[in-house]
Amino acid sequence: QVQLVEFGGGLVQAGDSLRLVCAASGESIDSWTMGWFRRPPMKAREFVATISSTDDSTTYGDSVKGRFTISRDNAKNTVELQMNSLKPEDTAVYYCAASASLRGVVNERAYNYWGQGTQVAVSS
Repeated sequence: QVQLVEFGGGLVQAGDSLRLVCAASGESIDSWTMGWFRRPPMKAREFVATISSTDDSTTYGDSVKGRFTISRDNAKNTVELQMNSLKPEDTAVYYCAASASLRGVVNERAYNYWGQGTQVAVSS
């Protein structure tokens, strides 16, 4: 099993940057496709970004494309989400997840393990 814990959330102002880190334990993440999702207030959880286990190819949600960057460090067993030019609509609980898929996936149902989430709040 893979245990995931997210770090780095907080309260920032619009235009600021924030870096989220997902630390994995239990297994090495090098064979897992990793993803970030978020749940805005009063809304359903939505896809943010994913990075493939095979070639580190990435896919982003339309609302974060060009502003967010997902990366992985298999040696440290971590996945990061660099968030730049934050907007109030980025306010959400952000979740890290691991999928057994060999390719990046946007469907949350394809993910096997989830972290507890970290809160990000962006003020205008």
